[in-house]
Amino acid sequence: MKKLYFLCLTLLVTSLSFGQDLVITAAFDGPLPGGLPKGIELYVINDIDDLSNYGIGSANNGGGTDGEEFTFPADAVTAGTYLLIGSEDVEFPNWFGSAPDYNAGSAMGINGDDAVELYQNGVVIDTFGDINVDGNGTPWEYLDGWAYRVDGTGPDGSTFVLGNWFFSGANALDGETSNGAAASPIPVGTYTTVANTDPTITITSPSNATDFAPGTMSVDVEFSTTNLVGGETVDITVNGNTTNNVSSPFTVITVDGQTYNVTVELVDGGVIDSDMVSFSVLSSNNVANIAALRAGTIGEVYTLTGEAFLTYQQNFRNQKYIEDASGAILIDDSSGTISSMYAIGDGISGISGTLGEFSGTFQFVPVADPGAATSTGNTLTPQTVTLAMLTANSEQYESELVEVIAVTMDNTEPVFMTGTAYALTQGGDNFNFRTSFFDADYIGANVPTTATDIVGILNERADGYFITARDADDFSVQILSVDEFGSNAFSMYPNPTSTGFVNVVGTNDNAISVSVYDVLGKQVINQTLTNNRIDVSALNAGLYIVKISQNDASVTKKLVIK
Repeated sequence: MKKLYFLCLTLLVTSLSFGQDLVITAAFDGPLPGGLPKGIELYVINDIDDLSNYGIGSANNGGGTDGEEFTFPADAVTAGTYLLIGSEDVEFPNWFGSAPDYNAGSAMGINGDDAVELYQNGVVIDTFGDINVDGNGTPWEYLDGWAYRVDGTGPDGSTFVLGNWFFSGANALDGETSNGAAASPIPVGTYTTVANTDPTITITSPSNATDFAPGTMSVDVEFSTTNLVGGETVDITVNGNTTNNVSSPFTVITVDGQTYNVTVELVDGGVIDSDMVSFSVLSSNNVANIAALRAGTIGEVYTLTGEAFLTYQQNFRNQKYIEDASGAILIDDSSGTISSMYAIGDGISGISGTLGEFSGTFQFVPVADPGAATSTGNTLTPQTVTLAMLTANSEQYESELVEVIAVTMDNTEPVFMTGTAYALTQGGDNFNFRTSFFDADYIGANVPTTATDIVGILNERADGYFITARDADDFSVQILSVDEFGSNAFSMYPNPTSTGFVNVVGTNDNAISVSVYDVLGKQVINQTLTNNRIDVSALNAGLYIVKISQNDASVTKKLVIK
């Protein structure tokens, strides 16, 4: 009798939670270029005559609420409808096969560690993620993956309820090209307001297809159960060997180079429910220096036993460039595996990772955090080269810190724009400079008009080799920001912005022309302002370059969209 009473009470509480008419049921961060598609799914619980009473906003990097950033149009929607909300209209249909129901622009500029709020008449009625916590490394992270709401739960108001969600795990969508073909597709259109009352078992850790670092001696398999009525037990089978009546966590003893297939079964006279996961412990080959690493086999795991020195790092994909006396390589760490903090000039030893290649560039993808720096404050001396040497032996210098002396840079485009190539000449020799580092402080500054020495890192792309300076100090001539010349003639606010618009004010009432460029140098807005306002609601979160012109005056400014 007590069990029946508890079940009725549970159903009553569940039904009471549906006083609202709209609920967040999914959040996703895709693997296509730019981390697309990005967005959420909403489920319509009851008929809504006017959707404009609702809106959404994203809370990025644990920075707290930005308020309602996108308000829906005055559409009518019926109960049982699933609404897909995206940030753009190009990669979204490439992934899902159709455009989003609503394009919320930068309001859906979420990066796998960001929270989302759903509003009704300005009040938060549902939340995914903790708006005050950067989700990187948390149980609710969905980098290159997804989160989906448990049936019969929500909406949850302004408090995020972790137990009301299940997750693909970070990087579950890596390498996939469409939702229909993905091994772990985003389960859109599957939520129901009816809670599952059957006894269930779910493996919560590790995520499927996890690769553990070489040297991992054991892995804890964790699982959870729901709706038990009493008398159930759990059996676990690891690579064909079954252990009965176990509890969570169950420790699996592991060795390098082995894959483990694990099944858990909820048993009560027979199997009631089951779940399974597969994970591997990688094997590693030791190499003494970067030259030996670069000579390795793509796809193999290596441990760099010698010390290498950090020459540059950027926020984009947590990338780091390291080199030793034998060569250099790019560490590409999109999953944030390396949590230790380093400064340029630090020595790092014992880095383990998978050797890869992208657009011709060797990459080292870490599988473990190597820990604290083994030395600090080392002096980095770039190798002095000529443009002729770079042209003749580009591969030899790939990812290395080099210096070219007395080169002339094409300044047809007078300011540095991200993702843009600038021709270099040195006597009769030629090479190309490229603004490949989007965090560089010289973006928006003047291109040198006189000969300059340049320290930079040689990087390869599909369209060739380039040298890229790390910051303004890598030029021997002073790099002055365009903002320093007549910038007070224009004001641009708010900046950063999360409002979907930016105000631009000049010194008179004449027309103002505005061009906005993304980090790849692509023009995304080109218009003449009629009300001193730029609509940026369709743009993703990130850094942009804004060129403002009025009469004969012009200025280039950086714009940050949150």
